[in-house]
Amino acid sequence: MEAEEQRRIEEAVLEILKGADMEESTEYKIRSAAAERLGLDLSLPDRKRFVRKIVESFLLSQKEDDDDGGKVEGEAKEEPEEEEEEDKRGDGEREYDQDGNLIICRLSKKRKVTIQDFKGKTLVSIREYYDKNGKELPSTKGMSLTAEQWTTFSKAVPAVEEAIKKLESEMGRRSN
Repeated sequence: MEAEEQRRIEEAVLEILKGADMEESTEYKIRSAAAERLGLDLSLPDRKRFVRKIVESFLLSQKEDDDDGGKVEGEAKEEPEEEEEEDKRGDGEREYDQDGNLIICRLSKKRKVTIQDFKGKTLVSIREYYDKNGKELPSTKGMSLTAEQWTTFSKAVPAVEEAIKKLESEMGRRSN
């Protein structure tokens, strides 16, 4: 992207953010409004990443402007999973894939958990990736969960952990 194009995108996104209801806004809605206003396709990976950085920077600046350290009125809630992952990395830097999706964690060399915005819906994707011409691309091996499905799944995690412990315990007794 050229510097002039970046300046125009940043200006449009910030103008939209300043007038947006942060309780109802999503990155997708902000990006779509800016794309319509500018007549540009902002869904391309490099532009999508650029818009995401502008939105995150705006939200951080809103937090810094809050003198009493509380929540800025009208500020959109951040996902706890993202905050926890940021803390785990220690350096405060978030990692994104080539499509601009937030990488929450790497399960292995080829498997990742990402958060993405798809047609205005937040999805948690657990997917296997493959290498093609030096690019890490998502394969069809994996799944995407809506926020509602993720909530249901996360509530079941303690039961899954308990079942794993029980099974491992039984397997240990059998091998002795």
